[in-house]
Amino acid sequence: MLYYLFTYLDKAIDFPGAGVFQYISFRAGAAAVLSLLITIIFGKNLIAYLRKKQVGESIRDLGLEGQMQKKGTPTMGGLIILAAILVPTLLLAKLDNVYIILLLVTTLVLGFIGFLDDYIKVFRKNKEGLAGRFKIVGQVSVGLIVGLTLYFNENVVIAEPLFVQQQPEAIQKHEPLKTMKSTTTTVPFVKNNELDYSRIFPFLEGQYTWVIYALVVVLVVTAVSNGANITDGIDGLAAGTSAIIALTLAIFAYLSGRVDFSSYLNIMYIPNLGELVIFCTAFVGACLGFLWYNAFPAQVFMGDTGSLSMGGIIAVVALAVRKELMIPLLCGIFLIENLSVVMQVSYFKYTKRKYGEGRRIFLMSPLHHHYQKKNIHESKIVTRFWIIGILLAILSLATLKLR
Repeated sequence: MLYYLFTYLDKAIDFPGAGVFQYISFRAGAAAVLSLLITIIFGKNLIAYLRKKQVGESIRDLGLEGQMQKKGTPTMGGLIILAAILVPTLLLAKLDNVYIILLLVTTLVLGFIGFLDDYIKVFRKNKEGLAGRFKIVGQVSVGLIVGLTLYFNENVVIAEPLFVQQQPEAIQKHEPLKTMKSTTTTVPFVKNNELDYSRIFPFLEGQYTWVIYALVVVLVVTAVSNGANITDGIDGLAAGTSAIIALTLAIFAYLSGRVDFSSYLNIMYIPNLGELVIFCTAFVGACLGFLWYNAFPAQVFMGDTGSLSMGGIIAVVALAVRKELMIPLLCGIFLIENLSVVMQVSYFKYTKRKYGEGRRIFLMSPLHHHYQKKNIHESKIVTRFWIIGILLAILSLATLKLR
């Protein structure tokens, strides 16, 4: 909203300083600062309100050190994360941008699903929360909305490769931007690093390509959303990891949204993508601000209200910047947490069927609980996971040149 106000002031009356709102870098920085302040300032009030309403976490005794001390810690703190993302985005981003609209829808829908889950757990005293099938329906619905929009919306395009290669000359001649619809994505560490989904199943090429693409998007949104949800098990882990991932995606979005940088790096130029940087920096600021209260010992938990929506946001941004095939690398923490659960459950069922008793690969899953069982303090576990996340982010950025 402020973007439109200051654009009007700049053009109508040449208001001093109003033109700075045209710069994505300025608005991105302002979004990060604003979201950080919202989370820190209003987070304290939210925690006090949740305590007053006795919105506390019910803890199932898993035999972990210090676990029962967290009983009664306020949950549903994801509400402040959502507010700290939405307010700066609404104030500073172009609200008619298709990518911004998709992310707002993703945040609200998955945030609402997570809120219902937390509400049932806290107020209905049902530890199971919202039935898994309803969560899946919500995630699939978001995936379909995102997938169909990215495929059919006329504003979701990439620049023609020849135009990008010749862009300095084209810009000098003031030639109009040449764009094309495409289901192309980026393959990391490959020289000719673009893959078109329409070529995966040639017999479906043409009018049914949207089916393939929609299924891919649904899979990505569901997997990453659940991965973030599983990772949210100890103080600060999900928030810190998500901030690292979102900052990396913001860099990708900024580079792909600039014709000069994309031409220099020989990556896809995606018009209108730069606005995603504002959303991503607001996301990073919200996560960092939440860590003010969520770092060990946590004063508040985000609950599914935060974790489900955060995972969904990361998935949609990755899809928008055409980096979804990089998710196993960039979101490696989410991946190993997910795999540890799948491996544990599968091996337990297999050994129980074969030997009559279930056996385990890990002391406990997800993986962070395994290290807790080994008597490693959770602060050290979280810090080491963050370090791994930073290394994965650096490696992901290295794919811009390492092919």
